[in-house]
Order: sequence, then structure tokens, then C-alpha cells
Amino acid sequence: MTKSSRESDPLPSTTVTVFAPAKVNLVLRVLDRRADGFHNLWSLMQTVQLEDEIAIRLDRDRSGIRLQCDDSSLKTDPTNLVYRAAEAVLRRCGYVGGLDMVLSKRIPMGAGLGGGSSDAAATIVGLNRLLGLGWSAEEMADVGQALGSDVPFFFFAPSAVVMGRGERVSPVTISGSRWAVLVNPGFSIETKWAYQELSSSRSQVLALSDVHTSLGREERLSWEPVLESAENDFERPVYRAYPLLHAIKQDLLGLGAEAALLSGSGATVFGVFSDEADARRAAADLHTQPQLKVVAAPVGSGPLRCQP
Repeated sequence: MTKSSRESDPLPSTTVTVFAPAKVNLVLRVLDRRADGFHNLWSLMQTVQLEDEIAIRLDRDRSGIRLQCDDSSLKTDPTNLVYRAAEAVLRRCGYVGGLDMVLSKRIPMGAGLGGGSSDAAATIVGLNRLLGLGWSAEEMADVGQALGSDVPFFFFAPSAVVMGRGERVSPVTISGSRWAVLVNPGFSIETKWAYQELSSSRSQVLALSDVHTSLGREERLSWEPVLESAENDFERPVYRAYPLLHAIKQDLLGLGAEAALLSGSGATVFGVFSDEADARRAAADLHTQPQLKVVAAPVGSGPLRCQP
């Protein structure tokens, strides 16, 4: 190798920024309770282009993890999902140097949009690249599933059927484009409470419908049958406790949404629109209600994006 060719070799990157998208549940069925105390789920999940950002820098001259966040209400200690994700990767790969991470939050917390889970997945993706681990999506999902039920999905984004506790992910393609209007009421809903309310409010667990079973067999779907089958088991108990959320759903439908639904266990309600103009008009109308946080964004973001 000549001197000039050695000098032109790029140095290994020590920094990366990963964009972590929000998700919505186009279908969310809560099925039987498992032996481990969790419920089996069946969900069709979809990313939306509302994204947090995580900047990660390797510091080989020290050890330990330092995490900063631009939202002072979010703890940055070892209980944070980003911190826990980084710890899990370092344990698995044996890296002993330091990490500096800066989290910029855009996705509301406790909103049913999977922000914490997406941030955790983005951390794993970023470290996989920086440390040259070469892990597949399946290997990264194996790390992520111990952190939260929604984490594995993000390695197979933008669309997937998610089953079990969240560890079984089957990517699908939904052809065509749509826009989403995300409406957050400014308060959060505790997932544990939502599960308790759901369990106490239903006398039996309904089996997965033939329509949803059929959707789960397909690798390619179109928006029309997906939106016709949109459903979330948490809606009835959550709307009973929070009538404002049901009113938001009705507002979205009245403003032209093809479908409107609670995402996750709430508190965000989203509407799916056929084009950008209709979505932005609906968002502008809802912005007149000052307590609401409203975002219009394209549906689908592709895989988690890294920069550079």
C-alpha cells in the first residue's frame, strides 16, 4: 500500500445521529394473558415522520455513559430507555470506552406513540454502526425486546404485524401514501392503568377476526382494507374515562379523516388522510383548541435513519 493511499483511508467514525420515528397502531388487539403475566398482542404498526434525534459519540479515553436531553422532565439516569439500551449493547459486545449521548425530544411522552421504544431502538442502531458490530435486524431486536414490547418493531419499520408480547414481527408493505394528523391532549395515560381498565370492562377476550387474520398473512397490503379494519381494544375503556379523546376522534372524522383511532393505550388520537392538503387543513382547524398538541406528518419513514 502506498503512503498516499494510506493517507486517503477514512478514519473510523466516532459520531452518529439517529432519527427515531413515532409509531401508530392501525390495529391493536389485546388477546389472552400469558403465563408471564403479559398479554398476547396482535397489532399492525406503522411509523410516522415525527422524529426524535439521538446523537451518539464514542469516547475511548474514558468509560461510562453520559446522557443529556433537551426536555428537563425526562430523567437521564440509568432508568432512561436510551441509557438502558446503550448498557445492553455494551454488555453484549464488550466495549469498555465511554459514550456521550444527546437526546432531542419531539415525540410526546406517555402518548401511545412509542417514543421511548423508538429512542431505544435508535440507540441500538447507532451503536451497531459506530462499533462495527454488523448485527442484523433480528439480532438488534433480540437486544431490544428486553427493554420494551414496542422496541423490536422499529428494526423492521415502517410497517409490520407485531404479535406475542411484541417479539414476533412480520414486516409488511402498505402501498400508497397517506398523511397522519396526531392530536395529543397534553396529558399522558399510564399503560398499566389502561390494561387494568380493559380487563375489568370486558367479560371475555374476543378471538382475532378473520379480517385481521387475513391481513396478517399478506406481505403487501393497500390502505383501503387496512383502514376499513382499523381497531383498538383500548378505545372503549379509555374513552369512557377521557371523553375528550372520543371527541377528538369524532372531530378528525368530521374533518375528513378516512379513519381515526387511539394509538396504543393513548393519549394520542390520530387520523389518517388521503393527502397532505386535507391533513394540514384538519391540523390547522384543531390548532384553534389551545390545549391540544397537533402535528401533521407523512405516514411511513422507512428504516431508522443514521447520519452520517
